[in-house]
Amino acid sequence: MNKPNRSLIAVGAFSMAMAVILGALGAHALESSLEPDQLDSFKTGVRYQVWHSLTIIILGFSGVKVLKPKSVRFISNLMISGIVLFSFSIYLLSCRDILGISNAAPFLGPITPLGGSLLIAAWFLFGFKVLRERRGNS
Repeated sequence: MNKPNRSLIAVGAFSMAMAVILGALGAHALESSLEPDQLDSFKTGVRYQVWHSLTIIILGFSGVKVLKPKSVRFISNLMISGIVLFSFSIYLLSCRDILGISNAAPFLGPITPLGGSLLIAAWFLFGFKVLRERRGNS
């Protein structure tokens, strides 16, 4: 029987907790401080973090049932990196005026699509690996 990857489950759980905290922050504390488009962007960051955190938890529990452990690690690392680059750059961009980092927009702007590209790559790789790697009960 394949054992769960406790480290991945923990990372996913901590990321999910952070997403809940940031979602609450956006819904309550930032609602009156951000422009509607900034708030929408912030919520997008939270939504993507939630979906990918859940996926990391699922990979931790059962990823090795359909993928080789090396593939699970690589796909999970892509998702973790994607969350950090995509969601957290959106959080910072959305709150740049509040945080006093308005000058960071030219630096942070290109990071968001890089993070999104990592998330997309993770999903494509996940799909391809599921089709190519045959995992049995061995």
